[in-house]
Amino acid sequence: MNKSVNTQETIKSGVLDGAKTAKEIREELSLKVEKLLAQGKRKPGLAVILVGDNSASHIYVKNKVQACKKVGIESHLCQFDENVEAEKILSKINELNQSDSIDGILVQLPLPSHLSASTDMILHAVSPEKDVDGLHPYNMGLLLSGKPGLRPCTPSGIMVLLERYKIEIAGKKAVVIGRSNLVGKPIALMLMEKNATVTMCHSRSHNLDEIARQADILVVAAGKQELVKGSWVKAGAVVIDVGIHHLKLDNGESRILGDVNYQEAAQVASYITPVPGGVGPMTVTMLLSNTLLSYEKKVV
Repeated sequence: MNKSVNTQETIKSGVLDGAKTAKEIREELSLKVEKLLAQGKRKPGLAVILVGDNSASHIYVKNKVQACKKVGIESHLCQFDENVEAEKILSKINELNQSDSIDGILVQLPLPSHLSASTDMILHAVSPEKDVDGLHPYNMGLLLSGKPGLRPCTPSGIMVLLERYKIEIAGKKAVVIGRSNLVGKPIALMLMEKNATVTMCHSRSHNLDEIARQADILVVAAGKQELVKGSWVKAGAVVIDVGIHHLKLDNGESRILGDVNYQEAAQVASYITPVPGGVGPMTVTMLLSNTLLSYEKKVV
């Protein structure tokens, strides 16, 4: 088994500790569930659809199931073989949509290659009211129009982390590197909702380093290992690193890196998220929060 090497232990100040914050929020969610159960309410229910034998997906799902258990959410694992046809998954989603005991439905991605053309159809089959990933076009539309609803978990986790650390957003310049529907686009909308002035960048942006240096809040979700160097970071900026990469070393050990060169950026930023232990734990916690939000709309 590879041993992870954490080189971030030498830098302690200014860390946005997602693991600690996520733990605090989960304790709050657990207390809320306990009170509802004490009132005779049923347990909240989350269904996870897992297709195939992708080892990373199995680990992610295992972590989500464990997280559910800790806060009192009933998890339901719906597992399908690698070669399952899209119609069988759609039938299961329809069944879960109709179930009164299921409040959230999560389709674990990626799906096997033969289902790639059907991915959007499968995701959009989930009822918007149970779309705890917040990626259904209906929920994305609510976000775009500034209305409350289920929101994508990673951007939501980032916003909660900024709020818990009392990071001022209004009037600040925010730069988002990455334009995915999963992170880049929704986090830009959420930051604008809090009155930040937002610039979005991507792989075809010119002078990316110069744009990044203008940011008071820099969110990096580019999917490229250590793309952002310390020289790209404005002094005193808040840096949010969404990336996660597993680097195998020659000695057989492994090192986990983000989209930001942590050692360099941490010397310049006022706050920075570590990798691991930053955005990741917040993402899973927002999945639980969304499940409870959907549940409360029905039973409270």
